[in-house]
Amino acid sequence: MKKKLEDNNIEGFVDSCGFESFHTGDSPDRRSVETAAKHGVDISKQRSRLFKVEDFDKFDKIYVMDKNNYRDVSAVARNEDDLKKVDLIMNVLHPGSGMPVPDPYYGGQSGFRKTWELLDQATDVIIEQIIGNKFPKNDS
Repeated sequence: MKKKLEDNNIEGFVDSCGFESFHTGDSPDRRSVETAAKHGVDISKQRSRLFKVEDFDKFDKIYVMDKNNYRDVSAVARNEDDLKKVDLIMNVLHPGSGMPVPDPYYGGQSGFRKTWELLDQATDVIIEQIIGNKFPKNDS
């Protein structure tokens, strides 16, 4: 997403985080790094961090990968405005489907390629929404 913002001269801030504290500070899985590199994206310097309640203040939109992530983020939402920012990223491609992004970890390199493809498609739509000024913004 960061690269797509840059490629389209769109100013924005993108970050990634999770809820598993035992991964805090870790680098991405080498298969993720390899897959991204094949697409001209360097994620090797990324480090995992935990989701913070303050992220609701920093971000206009918070996309999650699956219903467990949705539950985790929603559980720390302070109000309805926070909840409005949260959505499953695959709903961008398939509105209202609740479709998860499959966890690539046990799927070998092909699992990481499939995850890349899905997220690449979803982020293309998000970029189109931003360019078309149809990006869902929080009115608060």
